[in-house]
Amino acid sequence: MITDKCQRWEQGREFRRPAGETIRQSEYEVAPIAAALATAFVEAHHYAKTCSPPAHPFGLYRHGELSGIAVFGPLPSMNAHRKVFPTLDTTEGVTLGRLVLLDGVPGNGESFFVARCFAHLKKAGIIAVESCADPEPRVSLDGKRTHRGHVGCVYQATGGRYIGKTNPATLRLLPDGTVFSNKASGKVVRAEQGRAYSGAELVTWGASPLAAGEDPLAWVRYWRPRLTRAMRHRGNHRYVWTLDERRRGEVIGYAPAREYPKIGWAA
Repeated sequence: MITDKCQRWEQGREFRRPAGETIRQSEYEVAPIAAALATAFVEAHHYAKTCSPPAHPFGLYRHGELSGIAVFGPLPSMNAHRKVFPTLDTTEGVTLGRLVLLDGVPGNGESFFVARCFAHLKKAGIIAVESCADPEPRVSLDGKRTHRGHVGCVYQATGGRYIGKTNPATLRLLPDGTVFSNKASGKVVRAEQGRAYSGAELVTWGASPLAAGEDPLAWVRYWRPRLTRAMRHRGNHRYVWTLDERRRGEVIGYAPAREYPKIGWAA
């Protein structure tokens, strides 16, 4: 057993389930769900409060009640996609961006859920899946832990190929410990879709609303350093799965497998 506890998030609060619990498979169903429903579930329960692009969202239902979601979609940039899946189209290689189960789901619910999502994705023509585990703990300004950090125990339990860590980066944390990302800043500066939500994050913490005709770049440069704090992040753990075994060599040939990181591993 990799760990004796499974991390869960519900309404933004962390819970733990015993890893040895066994899910009653007959009580659960996995099915595609609407993107809006998946996004709302993530925003209500995940510590980050944001949802990645839900190109392939799935729900875990227990007796008809939504108990979890998994969101698969494009990697965050073409550079990231080419680094992980250099020979695959963006419709063939996706990332598991969010995995959220409510506390009532038994301990091995994640691996059960992910395996069935993979079966759906394979039928949809997906060749491979990537996902990252964030090992860096985060706290709010008042000292409340908002993210414990994890090494990807679920990904290891489902046979993910560990290929190392992503590049280090500097994050900007809002007072509640959530990240105000470079992507969010860019949406405001370039007036892209989602700019209203991104700008509202800063307004919530004291920024004056962006006025008509005001330079958005100057606005972000003024408020972001005043309302966020820098955190040096040493990189996420990255895992890859091949869903189409006929193309396994193509998917994994560029990246040698490495030893799985363990609990407390931060190097």
